[in-house]
Amino acid sequence: MEAAIDRIMQTYDLLVNRTAAASEEARAKVTEYLKTLFEAGERDTHRLTVCGLTYLRELDGSNDPVKAGYTGL
Repeated sequence: MEAAIDRIMQTYDLLVNRTAAASEEARAKVTEYLKTLFEAGERDTHRLTVCGLTYLRELDGSNDPVKAGYTGL
């Protein structure tokens, strides 16, 4: 799980320019989220990484389907 968290944070730092405090906050949030997934049985590092990146992008609003033009039709 720690490898997935490190990979998530490395990738996310490339996508978003944040302060050190914001980075630590994001790391804490994604760690709690991945802990939930891990306890639910997810063990694949790659899936955990993708889920964690998606979670952080949803938190910061950069993964909004409406802004991306998705209308559902």
